[in-house]
Amino acid sequence: MDNRAEVREFLTTRRARVTPEQAGLPAGTNRRVEGLRRSEVATLAGVSVEYYTRLERGRISGASPEVLASLAKALRLDDAERAHLFDLAHAASPVARPRRRRNPKSWTPQPSLQWTLDAITAGPAFVRNGRMDILAANTLARAFYKDTFDTPGRSPNIARFTFLDERALEFYPDWEMFAEVTVAILRTEAGRDPHNKELHDLIGELSTRSDEFRRLWGAHNVRHHGTGFKTFHHPVVGEMTLAYEGLEMEAEPGLTITIYTAEPGSPSAERMSLLASWAAGEYGETAASSQGREESRR
Repeated sequence: MDNRAEVREFLTTRRARVTPEQAGLPAGTNRRVEGLRRSEVATLAGVSVEYYTRLERGRISGASPEVLASLAKALRLDDAERAHLFDLAHAASPVARPRRRRNPKSWTPQPSLQWTLDAITAGPAFVRNGRMDILAANTLARAFYKDTFDTPGRSPNIARFTFLDERALEFYPDWEMFAEVTVAILRTEAGRDPHNKELHDLIGELSTRSDEFRRLWGAHNVRHHGTGFKTFHHPVVGEMTLAYEGLEMEAEPGLTITIYTAEPGSPSAERMSLLASWAAGEYGETAASSQGREESRR
C-alpha cells in the first residue's frame, strides 16, 4: 500500500506544531511557514535537507530506526506519535506483512474470555478492536453502552455512535474531547494496519457523513489510550465519573479489554450500583438463557 500521502501529512502537521523557541532556535523574521522550516528539522535530526525533504514527501521506506528516532526527537513527538511514525515506516516497507484481522461479524470470544468478562461485576468490561467495534462485553457493559448496542443491523461500534448518533451528545458531556480521542484511536490503528479494508470503510463512512470527523481526521493526531478518567451521562442513572484501564490481550494481538470502575463510596459508585440493578432486570433473563445454552453444550 502506498502511504506516502499519510506520511507527508503527518510530518507536515508535526513540523508546523513546533515553534523555533521550543526547539531552541532563533525565531528570526520573515518566516513564511508555520512552525519549523524543513532545513531546521533536518539540522535538529542530523540529516541533510535533501534527505529530510525526501522523507516528508512520503518516501520513508528504508529509513533506519536511528533516523526515525532522531526525527521523532527533532519534532518533539510523544510516545504515541513516535510509535505512529515507526508504524508508517514499517507499512511503507515492501516486506511489511498485513496484520491478522478478525471479522467483527463472525468473530466470537472464547468461552474463557466471556467468563473473565462476566466475572467483573463492579463495572463495565468489554473487548474492542482498533476499529472500535465492541466484540464482547459483560452485562454491565451492555447496559452502559445500551444506545451503542441499539443499532439494528450493525455491530456495536463506538466511533459510529460518537459521530452519527445524536444520543452521543448527551452520553458524552464533553463530546468534543471524546470525539478527539475516538479519531486519534482510529488514526493510530490506521497507521498500524493500513491494509484493513473494514477500517478504511468505516473512516470513509464517517468522513462522508460527519463534518466534525473530517475536521478532526485532518489533524493527524494519535494517542495511546491506556488509563484515565471520563465523565458520562447515562440515560438511565445519570452522570458518572469513571476510571478506565485498557489492557492489551496477549492471546489476541490488536484487541483490548477496557474496564470502567467508579471510586468506592462516590456518587458515581452509587449510580453504578443502580445501573447494575437495572441491568439485572433488563438483561438477566437473556444472560441466564445464554448460560443455559452454554451448559447444554458441555
